[in-house]
Amino acid sequence: MTHNVLIIGAQGMLGQALVAAFGEDEAYHVTAWDRAEIDVTDTPAAREKITALWPDIIINATAYNAVDACEEDDAEYAKAQALNTRVPGELAKIAASLQATFVHYSTDYVFDGQRPRVNGRRGPGCCGQKCQKCRYMGPEENFPYWPYCENDDANPLSRYGQTKRDGERAVEKYGSRYYIIRLSKLFGAPATAPGAKRSFFDVMRDVGVKAQRDGTCVTAVDGETSCFTYAPDLAVETKAIIEDAAPSGIYHVVNSGPCTWYEAAKTLYEILGMDVCVKPVPPSAFPRPAQRPASSVLISTKRSPLRDYREALREYLVQTRA
Repeated sequence: MTHNVLIIGAQGMLGQALVAAFGEDEAYHVTAWDRAEIDVTDTPAAREKITALWPDIIINATAYNAVDACEEDDAEYAKAQALNTRVPGELAKIAASLQATFVHYSTDYVFDGQRPRVNGRRGPGCCGQKCQKCRYMGPEENFPYWPYCENDDANPLSRYGQTKRDGERAVEKYGSRYYIIRLSKLFGAPATAPGAKRSFFDVMRDVGVKAQRDGTCVTAVDGETSCFTYAPDLAVETKAIIEDAAPSGIYHVVNSGPCTWYEAAKTLYEILGMDVCVKPVPPSAFPRPAQRPASSVLISTKRSPLRDYREALREYLVQTRA
């Protein structure tokens, strides 16, 4: 039996990886739409077009991700509310009406970087004795970063993070069979969609080449600890979650290996064999309108962890050298 899967946002970094993951499997017939094929903000037109296609699976890989522009510009904030909050809810409604599985992606920026809590209190299973390795009550000195699992309280620090959290709630409210997949620091083959952002590693590779040539140092923030997510790994895991008929809900899917931006930059240059001076600086060295969590490491309690980001990065760099 062939399953019809609709991928919206197909020219994005994740969208392209999803098209590749599902497209190479004969069990799926892939329809790949981007802005030229569908305006997801036009709900009546989107509903009519998606209903005519009647897919078995709808994957929403569209999003607004200009974090700082959203924070300082009300017009940009309105765009973020439309794409990150209203659209996921409307697509979840459409999927429910078609009895289709719906997949939506969210972010680590729904968390505030503080000690995790569940319903405002310590998490389930915590004995309250402040055990050394307890995320909820253990001594703070044992945690260089706070890891979050799927049911920990969300508390966004920015407008962008709030639009993503509100989008999660909309999918939970209107969805029937749905998966909300949180990721962080996405990297992979650059998007072909106009105006798309480049990944950290692509930017830092170019910065490193210039620094080598000029004999200067690269500065990178030694803070904001989280995990990277390799788009092809995320796409494969998305497909596996669907095929395993996992229960509806929120899933954390990131590559293993928490790190700061500084640590990731050093890793990149080491893998490339580049002799680049990298200078660690605090987040305050790069003032930005939107506040980021100091720690937003995602851990999964529902799925096996993905491979280390360094292994995935090596694979990506080999492919881009070819």
